[in-house]
Amino acid sequence: MRVHPSPPAPTPPFDALAARRLREGLGMAPGHVAYGLRAQYGLDVSPETVTAWERGLGRPDARELTALAGVLWCSPGELLTAATTLREHRTARGMAPEDLARRIGVDARAYLRMEESGRWRGNERQTAALAQVLGLGPRELLKATGRDAELAEVLRDAATTRWQAYVRPASKLLPMRRDHLEEVLQRLHADYQARMVATHSWGDSGGSGGEAGRAYLERIVDHFWTLARL
Repeated sequence: MRVHPSPPAPTPPFDALAARRLREGLGMAPGHVAYGLRAQYGLDVSPETVTAWERGLGRPDARELTALAGVLWCSPGELLTAATTLREHRTARGMAPEDLARRIGVDARAYLRMEESGRWRGNERQTAALAQVLGLGPRELLKATGRDAELAEVLRDAATTRWQAYVRPASKLLPMRRDHLEEVLQRLHADYQARMVATHSWGDSGGSGGEAGRAYLERIVDHFWTLARL
């Protein structure tokens, strides 16, 4: 049986312009950076590679990014564009996966599988710990854990049926105060129902009023964040 090698880990979202500005601010040439990477971190990186990174023609991998941050006297996060995935948020904070897993109470191998798949499967306590350790707000957390579609489904059901039944499912996805979450779900439900009542009041059998209701459900996540003010 032939064993196929694992695909390489995706590189972080590197900010080439920030890297060049930081280097120039220190009065360093690309050769100085390359020397620091070799001497301090044992990385065989040429001045041409450093220049390519700064021109957006290539990107450092996670190990090279951490080393580059050390040479440029900055945090890894200063060399990244806006992070969206768990791996990117972790890398931006210069944390090893094993350290993060230990701090949130998850087996390191299980955490790596979740990070690589883009699907978070931790419980409520672990999810809250993840948000705290990585400094993620509810919206960032939801995107990083790949649960946007799941939240949209819960919110649509809350708006169209009994919103009270969806407080707990929503709370499993979001580290929000229960009273605030209940208030937002109730508002979503009321807003959607108002559109449907208007549909019947206008004697509309699926025209503009029905379209308004469908349009509201299509953007239910946006409406949620607006009401939540998060």
